[in-house]
Amino acid sequence: MKKLSFVLAVMLVFLMAFSAVAQDEPLKVVSVINGTLGDKSFFDSAQRGMDAVADEYDLDTDTVELGIDPANWEPGLLDVMADTDSYDILIAGTWQMVGFVAAHAHNYPDKYFMFYDAGMPYDDAEVCVDACANVYSMTYAQNQGSFLAGVYAAAVTTSMMEGTNDDPIIGAVGGQQIPVIDDFIVGYEQGACLVNPDTQSIVQYAGSWNDPARGKEITLAMYEQGADIVFQIAGGTGVGVFEAAHEQERFAIGVDSDQAVIVAETDPDQAERILTSMLKNVDNSIFRAVTLHLDGELPYGTTESLGIPEGGVGIAKNEFYDAATSDEIKAMVEAAEAAVVAGDIEVQTVFTSEDMMAGVGTACADMPTADLSIDDLMMDDM
Repeated sequence: MKKLSFVLAVMLVFLMAFSAVAQDEPLKVVSVINGTLGDKSFFDSAQRGMDAVADEYDLDTDTVELGIDPANWEPGLLDVMADTDSYDILIAGTWQMVGFVAAHAHNYPDKYFMFYDAGMPYDDAEVCVDACANVYSMTYAQNQGSFLAGVYAAAVTTSMMEGTNDDPIIGAVGGQQIPVIDDFIVGYEQGACLVNPDTQSIVQYAGSWNDPARGKEITLAMYEQGADIVFQIAGGTGVGVFEAAHEQERFAIGVDSDQAVIVAETDPDQAERILTSMLKNVDNSIFRAVTLHLDGELPYGTTESLGIPEGGVGIAKNEFYDAATSDEIKAMVEAAEAAVVAGDIEVQTVFTSEDMMAGVGTACADMPTADLSIDDLMMDDM
């Protein structure tokens, strides 16, 4: 009997020690991207977020690249999900992956899922089994960040900077015509109209997220039509926008990440043509979500929208912006940003009720801010 008690005591000590070791193991976080790293944009921003949480919290992180073939995305995601020893939290994003995560997250109730750039259909029981209770999702008010990019573009195009002409024409290249890209563009056009109601915008969709040659071709045509500055909203295709800007000595606006800083690592001359970038701060949002998770405060089962006030979006104000941008244009951007934060300007969006206008190509006279001018806002800000 004593011998049995001794064995049980040893086993108990062992189990307690094992439990303590298990609790001390770092949290495992895996990022699954339906694309590849190196886009100098959206997915690279997500990776910076992963690097930040690994450094700050000493977490065990990994990134799985599923490639650009959509046929590989769902099976690739399911393979990672099924490897339950490899993660405690799985992070994914983009609207193309919503259905896959929603359909399978309930199979792993002891795991947590974070999703960026689209919300889960929590109220749709056919898609979100168990109401996706272990999934937190975040969207970005890209229309708000793009509104600032539009203010900037319209100011630049008539600034008489070297490389601009007298025509108030701006451009935008989208990867595909989908709601989230149109949301960028409606904000961009509204911001431009605030500065100059005579602004014309040329919009074209490349039909691809990974075709720099197509992006360059479209952008060269826009410059031929009189655009001085082109906003790229096309992922890897946007690399061609920057090439065209450099070749024609015109200007570009990047997207998602501070693309001028990234490009400057390999091509400083090209980077000087990227005057700013509309920032969709995926990195900040991932860091924020993991921090809230660790604090036990992340609201799983809900979607949060992160805009200018939350630091979810904005525009890059780096050395290239500072060098190329006049004090007057900087003041315009600051006044517009303050007005959005204060609630004095409501930026239009395609994700809204049917009775509120929001569409690409809307005339400036029909914009919600038609009765405002940037001069009014700058006076209010003084």
